[in-house]
Amino acid sequence: MSYRALLAAGFAAASLSAQVVVIEQIIAKVNGEIITRSEIDRSRKAMAEDMKSRGASESDVAQALKEREKDFLRDKIDSMLLVQKGKELSINLDGEVTKYIADMQRKSKIADQDAFQAYVRENTGMSFEDYRSEIRNNMLTRRVIGQEVSSKIVIPKADVRKYYDEHKEEFQREERLFLREIFLTTEGKNDTEKAAIEKKAKDLASRARRGEKFNELARDNSDSDSARNEGELPPFKKGELRKEIEEKVWAAQRNETLDPFSMPNGWLILKVEEHHQAGLAAYEEVEGEIMNKLYEPKMQPAIREFLTKLRSEAFLELREGYVDTSAAPGKSTAWTDPAVLKPETVTKKEVASMTRKKKLLGFPVPGTAITGKSTSKS
Repeated sequence: MSYRALLAAGFAAASLSAQVVVIEQIIAKVNGEIITRSEIDRSRKAMAEDMKSRGASESDVAQALKEREKDFLRDKIDSMLLVQKGKELSINLDGEVTKYIADMQRKSKIADQDAFQAYVRENTGMSFEDYRSEIRNNMLTRRVIGQEVSSKIVIPKADVRKYYDEHKEEFQREERLFLREIFLTTEGKNDTEKAAIEKKAKDLASRARRGEKFNELARDNSDSDSARNEGELPPFKKGELRKEIEEKVWAAQRNETLDPFSMPNGWLILKVEEHHQAGLAAYEEVEGEIMNKLYEPKMQPAIREFLTKLRSEAFLELREGYVDTSAAPGKSTAWTDPAVLKPETVTKKEVASMTRKKKLLGFPVPGTAITGKSTSKS
C-alpha cells in the first residue's frame, strides 16, 4: 500500500474513532448482573412523572429529586440483591404473576391478547415481557422480605397491651362507619341492558349474603375505581352519606350486605365492614393498629440489616464516581476494568519447581506428585 493510501486509511480510522459514541454505560456489577446509567435515569423519570401525576409543582419535583438522587443506585442494588436471593431460594411465583396479569386484562376489558399487550406497552412504555418480568421481580422482592425479614420480627402481645394501656388518648374515636362497595353503571345503556344490570346487582348481593367474599365480588364486577382496592372506601362520619343511604347503613350490623341502592347512573351495593362507636376504642378494635405502630420501627432497620448482609456476601463493583449509600462496612467495591488487567507472568525456573500430578489418559492420578523435572527416560 502506498504512503498516500496509508495516510488516507489513518485519517479514516481517526474519523471513525472520533465518531464513537457511548450508547450505554455500565455503572455497577452485582453478582454477574449489571446496572446501567439509563436504568437510574428511568428511575428518576418515573419518580418525577409520579409526582406530577399527583399534582406536584415543578419546583417540588426538582427538590424531591435532588434529595433522592443519592439513593437511586442504592435502591437498584437493593432490588437486584433481593431478586437474586429469591432465585437462590427457588421461590416460584409464576402462578401469582399469571393470575395478576389475567386480573389486569379482565379489568381492562380487552379480550384479545395482542391488543392487551399493545395496551400494556402504551400505558407503561415497556414491552409486555419486560412488564411481566417487573411484576414478577416486585412480587419476588416482597416475598423475600416477608420470608427472610418480616416473619422473624415478633411483637409480644404483652407489649401491645401495654401500649394500649399507656396511650388511651390515641384511641378516642368519633363514630365512624367502614364500607365496601360494588357499583354497576347504567350509563349509555338501553332499557333491556338496564334491567339486566339491576338483576345482576341483586344477584351479587345474594351471593355475598350466601358467603362469597364481597371484596372479590367487588374486584371482579364493580365499575367503580374502588374495584382496584376490592371495593374498600374511606371511613364515613354521620352526615357524609346521602340521607336514604345513611339511615340504612347506620342501622346495619357489622359484615351485613345491604340491598342494592338505585342511583341516577347505576346500582350501588354496600357492605358494612366495621362500625366504630364514639369514645375509647376497644382493645380488640385497635390491636392490629398498635401492632403496626410497634412493628414499623423494627421493620426498616431489619430490612437494611438483611440487605447489608447480602452486600457483604455479594460480588459488587461500582464505577468511579458512583456511590452505594448503604455499602457494607469494610467491603471493597472498587471497579475492575478487564481491559487494563495485566497478565500474570512466571519464570521458567518457577514452572520447573511447580509440583504437579502424574496423569493417566490426561487426568491427574490421586496421591501422586512429582517435581517439574522428570526422572523417567523416554
